[in-house]
Amino acid sequence: MNRRWVEIFQIAATYIGTVVGAGFASGQSIMQFFTVYGAFGGIGIFIATILFMWIGTKMMVLAHRIKAFSYQEFNNYLFGSVFGKIANLLTFIILMGITAVMLSGTGSIFEEQLGLPYQLGIVISIAIAFLVMTKEMSGVLVVNSLVVPMMLLFTALIAIRVVDADGILRMIDWQQVNHYKLFLSPFVYAALNFAFIQAVMVPLGSEIKDESTLKWGGLWGGIGLGGMLLIYHFAMNSRMPEIWNLEIPMGEIVRDLGPFLHILFLFVIYGEIFTTLVGNVFGIARQIQSLFELPKKAVILAILLACFIISQAGFAYLMTYLYPLFGYMGMLLLVFLVVKRLPGNKR
Repeated sequence: MNRRWVEIFQIAATYIGTVVGAGFASGQSIMQFFTVYGAFGGIGIFIATILFMWIGTKMMVLAHRIKAFSYQEFNNYLFGSVFGKIANLLTFIILMGITAVMLSGTGSIFEEQLGLPYQLGIVISIAIAFLVMTKEMSGVLVVNSLVVPMMLLFTALIAIRVVDADGILRMIDWQQVNHYKLFLSPFVYAALNFAFIQAVMVPLGSEIKDESTLKWGGLWGGIGLGGMLLIYHFAMNSRMPEIWNLEIPMGEIVRDLGPFLHILFLFVIYGEIFTTLVGNVFGIARQIQSLFELPKKAVILAILLACFIISQAGFAYLMTYLYPLFGYMGMLLLVFLVVKRLPGNKR
């Protein structure tokens, strides 16, 4: 395969893997932002897909042209030196919160789906994350390139599952639609993801040499995310409201495929959560190292320990309160990305 297409695949897979974290892979965030509106949630997903295609591409191209080492340089360019500090603080808070959600998500998989201790899942994740982080960006790319194809395979199986024998999509209009929130939800969801994908996509954009490769990677990554969102939404909507109170609703959807595929899917969900966890820690560590001369391993351990403490609040609790809050905070960052013009391409 041509090396350029390999890079495009890696970029798209890393984009997908960074977004498909605990909330996405478990189904929690999709349920809260889209499936809560019943069949009409598909409208919001269509808007979100367009936003993902555009956000990922512009973010990477902008980072490529200004050669941003971390999201700190990226935000300083978007907001200026003064307001850039405020934006960096917001991004740091969001990244720490989302990373804590990722850790709590690994604990919930162990507890709700496997019947194992919540803390065991978190401790194992911290240990593996520390090992992967020693490989820098190459470790992030490799992990995503392995996990994302498995996630796409299961997405295809789920798509077949939600279509009945007559080829008709099973949809249940189980909720009263709030048109104002339905329209706003894709923008809040995209803004939430914009805030934390900076951690990985900005350094990636600056390290890839060919700008057109970044553009294709962002485009296909956005399309892949949109397709997965739509399939997950359809699958969960067909089982509402019986799965509404579950922390890992997608785990119950796949349980119908049989015990072997159910366990395999849990490993895939875990892998997707783990890719976002590693990506976030990578971005936070880079920002701290750009401000202070500290040992890399000590910084990584400190970040993981802080997120471990926050994760004790529980997965569903953190998802319910942190995700909408961070989404509205991210709207400010997203607006500046929209209005900021790209600088000239320095060859």
